[in-house]
Amino acid sequence: MARREQNTAHRQPAISRSAVIVYCIAAVLALAGLADALYLTVLHLTGQSAVCGGSVSCSQVLASKYAHIGPVPVALLGVLGYFSVFSFAIFSIFNYARAAVLMRITVWLMFAVALLLLYLQAFVIHAFCRYCLFSAAVTFFLTGLVVAIPAQSLTDWKGRR
Repeated sequence: MARREQNTAHRQPAISRSAVIVYCIAAVLALAGLADALYLTVLHLTGQSAVCGGSVSCSQVLASKYAHIGPVPVALLGVLGYFSVFSFAIFSIFNYARAAVLMRITVWLMFAVALLLLYLQAFVIHAFCRYCLFSAAVTFFLTGLVVAIPAQSLTDWKGRR
């Protein structure tokens, strides 16, 4: 009997149903962003041009000096970011509180980068890329979800996994 009480004393509080739904939506959105960023990364690394539906501005953005940092395409940073958000969302569903906090930090960093890249497209390059706008929209939706995550799912994360 004492052993059973000891096991229940260390049990984590269950994650709320609404938080599970939000994390599932975040995981699906992150997969959509991952597909977009992976497509642009593969195009950049293979030297192919994107299918932009006849839009010249898309190619202008993807060929600009802001499309890469040294030899690394910016889209690869998107791949890493979206994969991280997907992973953190899945771990958060299984009640890993640190993953929830890391997801929140990652999404806010992605939001800041998306704002910077939108600024560059609008005011420096003077052209917009459909794939980049899609990625920014996904990031904005993820940011909205991060704001919507119930606060109870982020509290007391130090004592949990």
